[in-house]
Amino acid sequence: MKKQSVHGTQLVMVIIALMATLLMAALDSTIVSTAMKTIVGELQGIELYAWPFTIYMLTSTIVIPISGGLADIFGRKPIFLIGIFTFLAGSALCGLSQSMIFLIFSRGIQGLGGGILMTSVFTVVADLFPPQLRGKYMGIVTSVFALSSIVGPLLGGLITDYLNWRWIFYINIPIGVVAVILMVLFMPNFKADKKTTKIDTGGTIFIILALVPLLLAFTFAGSTYAWGSIQVIGLFVLSAAMMAAFIYVESRACNPIVPLTFFKNREIGVALITGFFANAVFYSAIIYIPYFVQGVLGTSATTSGAVTLPLTIGVMTTSNIVGVFLSHKSTYFRPIMIFAFVFGGIGALLLSMLTADSSYLSVIIYMIIFGAGIGVTMPVVNTNVQNAAPFEQLAAATGAAQFFRMIGATVSSAVFGTVMTTTMARGFLGLDLSGVPERIRAALGSAQVITDPDALSGIIAETPPEQLGAVQQAIASAKDILVSGVSNVFLVGVAISIVGLIISFWFKGAPMQIQHLSPEDEACDVPPTQTDTAE
Repeated sequence: MKKQSVHGTQLVMVIIALMATLLMAALDSTIVSTAMKTIVGELQGIELYAWPFTIYMLTSTIVIPISGGLADIFGRKPIFLIGIFTFLAGSALCGLSQSMIFLIFSRGIQGLGGGILMTSVFTVVADLFPPQLRGKYMGIVTSVFALSSIVGPLLGGLITDYLNWRWIFYINIPIGVVAVILMVLFMPNFKADKKTTKIDTGGTIFIILALVPLLLAFTFAGSTYAWGSIQVIGLFVLSAAMMAAFIYVESRACNPIVPLTFFKNREIGVALITGFFANAVFYSAIIYIPYFVQGVLGTSATTSGAVTLPLTIGVMTTSNIVGVFLSHKSTYFRPIMIFAFVFGGIGALLLSMLTADSSYLSVIIYMIIFGAGIGVTMPVVNTNVQNAAPFEQLAAATGAAQFFRMIGATVSSAVFGTVMTTTMARGFLGLDLSGVPERIRAALGSAQVITDPDALSGIIAETPPEQLGAVQQAIASAKDILVSGVSNVFLVGVAISIVGLIISFWFKGAPMQIQHLSPEDEACDVPPTQTDTAE
């Protein structure tokens, strides 16, 4: 491929478009988690609480490797624009939802667009900058994603408390329009010189047939069906069979969407696996910390949205520092990944120790520690995979990195949901309601009521004085059940961190292939150096 040089105003406009796109992605992940408690309350679907997250990640996970392969064939620009339009269509439908089922369907459409966007953004960064600048700008782009998530929780809380939750989806539309205009006007269509433009139809079909039953199995297991039920086992068996077919098809495809050579390369293969475990841990905090702060500590949606700010600060700080560092020393990837999982595991362990009496300050401190660890992983994985992959497979490699991160988030969110619902079901089954008025016993056995301060205030106001003590004790016990559920989620996060830590010892830094810098690139104060030696 003859690379197109992008400098000056054109480069600035493309970077702004990437930032706008990442802003949408951050708003989607953080606003929704803040507002979900209100949404399920209005649409009457507490039992489907995890599904809007799960379906989004399921569809985005499926489309990521497909969009990466298509971007290598047709170029980044048309695929990028398709992603934005799909995301905006899904956002509009989410805002119009009148039931949880329709919301889940709409989130699935939104996830298709989101998966395309996440792959496209990081691929374009690799197109824009040579390897010796890539780590620095990957860190900057990652921090932009984190910085934009500062706006998300606060805005999500404010919209939920003072406007209407539907606007958390509608707000994507003006941002997306700006991104589309800038992309059309300023972004060149980076495209690899592939010898074939044949689409890997077989690989596309079989990866969908493999992933859908796998992710549904993790979602249903332990909640809708028992882990050992024929339904769950059948889904796992079907997924394994389809995955075997996918591997067979990809080994013979002339233009595979997921080249199997990636897994023969330790620099790429281990990076993909560590990305899987890092994102699996990360989503435990994204989904359940706002729920804990609202439901247990009893704060507003605005305040619970602000609780993710420390996580964002940790991610921003470490991703920027490491991104700049990686521009000079690619041989230090392994110790950096070890550091990430150690601090991520410590943060998850501290979060698992939160109780109903914990202070808001404790949550903030634990989130900073957690974010400082996990924030390291994204620029390291992306940079290492892109350094190791040949240019004609750059989008496919970037897509593979996003794919493994998303499947980690998808599987873990389903597992976390199972852990949470199972803990609550067992806890509420054994809840002592003796002395509680018969008419409110059912209400106190509902997680949706226990996490609603207004509903609890109404129950207490209607309770006769002689039974008030028993009701207050039952409420405290019910909140302890919620705390146990959140604690179990983070303990699973600790276990995942330990597995990621062990795998990190096999992480191998890809040697940086130095490219000649143009005068514009040299102005970035990154002089050409010798190629680093991998560990």
